[in-house]
Amino acid sequence: MNIEQKLKPVIFIKGDYNYHRQNDFQQNFILKALEITTDPEELRKMAGLKTVAEVYRTLDKLAIRKEYHEALLRAGYDLDSIVGGIKKAIDNSESGTIKLRGFQMLLKSLGLDTYDATAADTKNNWEETLKKRAEQEEDVPAKKLLEYDVVIPKTPEGEKERVSEDESMGESLYE
Repeated sequence: MNIEQKLKPVIFIKGDYNYHRQNDFQQNFILKALEITTDPEELRKMAGLKTVAEVYRTLDKLAIRKEYHEALLRAGYDLDSIVGGIKKAIDNSESGTIKLRGFQMLLKSLGLDTYDATAADTKNNWEETLKKRAEQEEDVPAKKLLEYDVVIPKTPEGEKERVSEDESMGESLYE
């Protein structure tokens, strides 16, 4: 007899209410805190959560995450096979888009999909950082730039008329 369990999905969204957010820090903190105590009120204080309900919600997410990983293993998927599949898709693809998406997926899995300036980097902007890097690597020969002619397409008459109407309307606003 196969009993089907109906589990509520864990949805990670951003919003004003943090019921469904990805709270990895609190999850890991609660896992460590469970070595010390099982009291929900103490866990709430240790993890910095507002209510005991959030503790239970976080524990539910941990249980579902564990079940998910076990289901992946039963289906024959482990991290090696997943990364190997992504690598195979990247290597065998003729499409640059698929290769780019594969690399983006790998970067995202490493947490390198977004750029967050750290306190040390805030002293200089990106231009200063690039300038310093270029000064350090002066010995490396620069790549030869390709020269090409830019052909600017002609603007259709109807578009020229629309642009001039828009400009005249904008000028009349500030008269």
